[in-house]
Amino acid sequence: MNALVKSATIVDPKSDFHNKTVDILIEKGVISNISKRISNPKNYKEIKLDDLHVSQGWFDSSVSFGEPGYEERETIENGLKTAACSGFTSVAVNANTNPVIDSNADISFLKSKAEKRATNLYPIGALTRNSEGKDLAELFDMKNAGAVAFYDYQHPINNPNMMKLALQYASNFDGLVCSFPQESKISGLGVMNENVTSTSIGLKGNPALAEELQVARDLFILEYTEGKLHIPTISTAKSVELIRAAKQKKLDVTCSVAIHNLIFTDEQLTTFNTNFKVLPPLRTQNDIDALINGLKDGTIDMVTSDHNPIDIENKKIEFDFAKYGTIGLESAFRALNSVFTLKKTIDLLTKGKQRFGIESHTITVGNKADLSLFNPNGSSVFTKNQMLSRSKNSIFENKILNGTVYGIIAKNQMILSN
Repeated sequence: MNALVKSATIVDPKSDFHNKTVDILIEKGVISNISKRISNPKNYKEIKLDDLHVSQGWFDSSVSFGEPGYEERETIENGLKTAACSGFTSVAVNANTNPVIDSNADISFLKSKAEKRATNLYPIGALTRNSEGKDLAELFDMKNAGAVAFYDYQHPINNPNMMKLALQYASNFDGLVCSFPQESKISGLGVMNENVTSTSIGLKGNPALAEELQVARDLFILEYTEGKLHIPTISTAKSVELIRAAKQKKLDVTCSVAIHNLIFTDEQLTTFNTNFKVLPPLRTQNDIDALINGLKDGTIDMVTSDHNPIDIENKKIEFDFAKYGTIGLESAFRALNSVFTLKKTIDLLTKGKQRFGIESHTITVGNKADLSLFNPNGSSVFTKNQMLSRSKNSIFENKILNGTVYGIIAKNQMILSN
């Protein structure tokens, strides 16, 4: 692919052109020139967009597609197209399919389905067989097939010895173990944060304690095993404190937070809108403040959309029976850009790559063009028309968000959202 990107402001602190507005010449998928003005004698396609900004390609560490088994929710093809139009050049895809992704062949299937797409798909294999928590899955074989981590998506590892064995075994081949932070016996049948709101509206509560006990347990096991742990989607102030203390001990631990847990509190559930039924549940403003501070001081390593398409039959039903989850790729940049500075927003959308062993490409001459294209300015209401996923279960529907995403240039392809 050959293209000339005109008048783009580069947002990349590792680039010599950071904060400069330049033209970028891309030839055969590689950046061949960056300059104030570049002529176009070969008549390449020119990219001219309002207030165009470019950064290194964004990465999301927790994305769910339905395929195989739940194609009515989302397919790999449409899911990766949605990711590309939402500015993501790389996504790590969870194993919550049917069958569960828990073998070498399953990992190879996902990679083959995504091979020709502009957005890179990095499979996350299940940690245990069928994500049932009873026996370890084929971790080493999946790693060799291309799995970047191991995670029973939103299924807690109830047996502490299983977590110990997983961390010890995976450390033999530098495998990244992920553990969902919830103690099942404490969370019970809770469907929202246990708080004054849950009591007032009559929904069963899932207390912050359920998360914090599991985080504390896993950190103790991590210290014992000297393994490599990632805790996805924490949601409470105490979890931030626990992980901060673990990092001070130099434990090999990282964590993420779902973007919606930075914006919405449990008070949103008074309307019983099932799009707000997410796991971990929405917490309190005090938790949000602690999570934001954790991102600012580096305790929390990355954000995720925790994109999880759910078909209408499993969302437009009584709150207690609705499935957990919200789509989030389409709104990720704009939601973050409504909370943080542009510099911090881009940092949060790119910094998770190293933990998952994904290569970064600085915006400089000679490097592959792996770029996200966007306009950080302006605001508008996020509507169903902007939802590209097959399922439309967005927690951000009808919310005012900042900026516009144009698309990506990656893998010698260009995908624009309009």
